[in-house]
Amino acid sequence: MQPAQLNNNTTNNLLAVSFELSKNSWKLALHDGCREKASIHTVNNEVASDRLSEAIGLIEQAKQKWNMPSDTRVVIVYEAGQDGFWIQRALTQMGYEALVIDPASLPVERHARRAKTDRLDAIKLVLALRAWLRGEHDRLHIIKVPSVEAEAQRQLVRDRGELQKEGQQHRDRIRKLLRTVGCWEDIDRDFTDRFTNGNVACHNGSALPVELKERLDREMDRLKLVNTQLAALEKSLVGKLPEPIQKRIDTLQSLKGVGEVGAKRLVLELFWRDFDNRRQVGSCVGLVPQPYDSGESRVDQGISKQGNRRVRALLIEMSWLWLRYQPESDIAQWFLARTEGNAQNKRGKRIAIVAVARRLVIALWRYLEQGVVPNGAQLKPC
Repeated sequence: MQPAQLNNNTTNNLLAVSFELSKNSWKLALHDGCREKASIHTVNNEVASDRLSEAIGLIEQAKQKWNMPSDTRVVIVYEAGQDGFWIQRALTQMGYEALVIDPASLPVERHARRAKTDRLDAIKLVLALRAWLRGEHDRLHIIKVPSVEAEAQRQLVRDRGELQKEGQQHRDRIRKLLRTVGCWEDIDRDFTDRFTNGNVACHNGSALPVELKERLDREMDRLKLVNTQLAALEKSLVGKLPEPIQKRIDTLQSLKGVGEVGAKRLVLELFWRDFDNRRQVGSCVGLVPQPYDSGESRVDQGISKQGNRRVRALLIEMSWLWLRYQPESDIAQWFLARTEGNAQNKRGKRIAIVAVARRLVIALWRYLEQGVVPNGAQLKPC
């Protein structure tokens, strides 16, 4: 159920429930709007499904205890975290209205020392939920929940990134271990053969210490396993994606400066959801400015850095590639106009590239959804 369907200023015949999730237990706060204080309960069953069933049982008991009709509207909210979206999906299947919110969107007190417990957090969350249902939409930021398929597909590109990172960590570890004996070998594709044939030695030509060689053998085995898994994943990645998703990836790839990996990550991490306008696109990836203007204080705080950090990092990388392969585009010309003559001002370029990233993601969204080629951009030859 989409948040737009949940927006209702009428809070009569409504039971608001908040879940404060932790590993060992959940705190439940229930409020019907007729009582001064929320009712607080704790569920701590060790099995996930049983803990959820126990929470549902408490909600139904509260409805009976407070003489609420059987058709009472129940809205449940919890903060996004390590439990993901399975709770929301399970509650929705049971017929409840379930919302997942951004934890950073909850207003907090500005006292130097404020009390914070799971009980207090659950109470604040359920009160914020009732305010949101009354129309005070600045009290909570509702997260759009992806479909099961969209969430599962993201694991493919995320796993690829983790394997690449792990492989680089093994190579760096091998290189640093070798430098301890004065061996400055490059960890390239031929290194395994040189190491196996005994052509890797200390600075004076002597053989590597036995203990060091054994540790390097273990590192090499781990690196080989990572490379094998990465090759297998890349080979099967395209076949695991539905045809409409693959078509969107091919569409993005048709632009110069957008590679296969970048197109896949953008489609699976960002463009699985629908956006109404460019502001939503920029806000989703945290590339919107956050001004601070109060009294005589006017400070540029930079970008919000909210949303998907993986996509934000990818867009910065893609922006540099865009400047290289699309120099005649309006986006590249905009960057040059603001950095020309300041070749030594690296900080200014780093600031400007963030603005380029925001313009680029909006341009790619328009190209993908409306077929509008970015001004001055070129397509790859067919």
